[in-house]
Amino acid sequence: MSVIGNILWIIFGGWFTALLWLLFGILACLSIVGLPWGRACFVMAGFAFMPFGYESVSREVLYGKKDLGTGLPGMLGNAVWFVLAGFWIALGHVAAAAALALTIVGLPFAWQHIKLAELALFPIGKTVVPCETAAEARRRRAAEDLNRRRNDA
Repeated sequence: MSVIGNILWIIFGGWFTALLWLLFGILACLSIVGLPWGRACFVMAGFAFMPFGYESVSREVLYGKKDLGTGLPGMLGNAVWFVLAGFWIALGHVAAAAALALTIVGLPFAWQHIKLAELALFPIGKTVVPCETAAEARRRRAAEDLNRRRNDA
């Protein structure tokens, strides 16, 4: 189903969304200061090109350790991003989702725009992986948390 969904997504305009993210990434990378946002835009471009069967996950959850993007610098970068661009880009994805949700055929595509909107709000420190990988990373994280709580008790 993911392959068919991605093909239909590309045919009906997903390529344009991915192209916009790619262009924003290039613009952000033109300055050294914009590199973290540029990297996040490139992740978004890949996700926007083929969103079916993939989801975003924190790199901390995926790899089990913090890095620059998942720590305080990433949080500050996400705050700046949210104010300058994230809110507005997410609002555009939500509007597209609302329009697509008016038809039954558009519901799967509306859900992909909601996933894109969620990632557009705070993209730094996240990566895009297959849904199964994200679910397994969350299960592993939950098991580690449960073990830690048991040991603390």
